[in-house]
Amino acid sequence: MLTFTANDAKTRFGEMLDRVQREPVQVTRHNRVVGIMVSPQDYEAMRRFYANRLRDTLASTAKSAAQAGLTEQELERLLADES
Repeated sequence: MLTFTANDAKTRFGEMLDRVQREPVQVTRHNRVVGIMVSPQDYEAMRRFYANRLRDTLASTAKSAAQAGLTEQELERLLADES
């Protein structure tokens, strides 16, 4: 992965934007990574991946809860319990 210092990113912003279209670019400040720039296509792909993963986790959790006998009424009772 290509790395730009924060100062280089500022002074060579156009070049950095061109590079981001081909590969992610990390930006460092004081030898620490402070950001990573990706193309809009890569960002959308990552967003879809994590949204699908969350959706699958929620579905799996709901299925496990239903198999264990957790009903909507029991869930409401548990959530309302303030003890």
